[in-house]
Amino acid sequence: MIAPKFMPVVFKQLWRHRVRSVLTLSGVAIAMFLFIAVQTLQEGVRQSTQAAAGDTTLVVYRENRFCPAASRLPQFYTDRIEKIPGVVSAVPVKIVVNNCRASLDVVTFRGVPREDLAGPSGWASKWQLIAGSVAEWEKRSDSALVGETLAARRGFKVGESFDASGITVTVAGIIRSPEAQDQNVAYVHLDFLQQAAGKGGGLGSVTQFTVRVDDPAKMEQVAEAIDAEFRAEADPTMTSPEKAFVAQAGADIVEIVKFTQWLGWGCLAAVLALVANAIVLSVQDRIKEHAVLQTLGFRSGLIARLIVSEGMLIGLLGGTLGTGIALAVVHFGNFSLSQEGLSISVSASWSVLVWGLIISAGVGIVAGLVPAWRAGRREIASCFRAV
Repeated sequence: MIAPKFMPVVFKQLWRHRVRSVLTLSGVAIAMFLFIAVQTLQEGVRQSTQAAAGDTTLVVYRENRFCPAASRLPQFYTDRIEKIPGVVSAVPVKIVVNNCRASLDVVTFRGVPREDLAGPSGWASKWQLIAGSVAEWEKRSDSALVGETLAARRGFKVGESFDASGITVTVAGIIRSPEAQDQNVAYVHLDFLQQAAGKGGGLGSVTQFTVRVDDPAKMEQVAEAIDAEFRAEADPTMTSPEKAFVAQAGADIVEIVKFTQWLGWGCLAAVLALVANAIVLSVQDRIKEHAVLQTLGFRSGLIARLIVSEGMLIGLLGGTLGTGIALAVVHFGNFSLSQEGLSISVSASWSVLVWGLIISAGVGIVAGLVPAWRAGRREIASCFRAV
């Protein structure tokens, strides 16, 4: 590119055509806003559905069922699952949602036995409590530990009560978890939810079992063993890795997000067209100026680099604005796509920010290459004759 001492020249060119520069920057910002929004959706899908080498969690569901309201399994399956070789623990979970279809605002209740959540090695040991306490949750049967995303979206505070799906609970604490699924749910006592759910099967009936195995390499083997154990029962099971289960249950959301990749590419094409158009118009207005610069000793290569730098600056400024707004909206909006009681968070990360800036600058450079090449090849005499 060019030396820093020449950057004031580039800024001056943009400032001379303020209206055009502002309109171009606005267009780039809008396009990059849409592109980054698409990227955050895709990042959320990757985090929720891509298996990692160290994953050891299986989900045992009722065979041929997907919506929590339709999956009912006897709670006594717990003891039989824990006896299967390779199983470290099996936690019965009752799930109740206020909307089983795809939605941006779903309240998901997860009923978990007291000892499996609050015990020394329970789930709560992996969480960070932002407010409230697990001890308070243990005291009241109608209390809930609410995920940070759900609490922020609904404005829940510790000590407040809320109602969803006909179930009224009091917020005992707000949690932050490394697991995406924990961020958008309310954890309640299993026996309380079994009784409060009404048509959910009552005491002794759960939606699923969350199973932890001792070796990631045994995931498939243990899953097959669990399903074989209950194949002849009245309530057969379907066992799969947790992230594969999320991908299957949220298949519609995953497909929609995949389609948005085309929207992302369209946004980049719009950025390229906007920046290229602005630079072409700018170069045409400055043909005689370039001739004067050549007369003063500016080489054609330097003039070309000035034009490319102008494109990079437009792309970078507009990209920074659009990317910043998109990440702010995602961060403060606490959006989450939910389906069948499972959530895919719309997540903003530093990597998305960095890639947004790199891509916007790169597109600006590409947009300036052709105008720069044409300007660098013009002879001084032809520049003075240009109208």
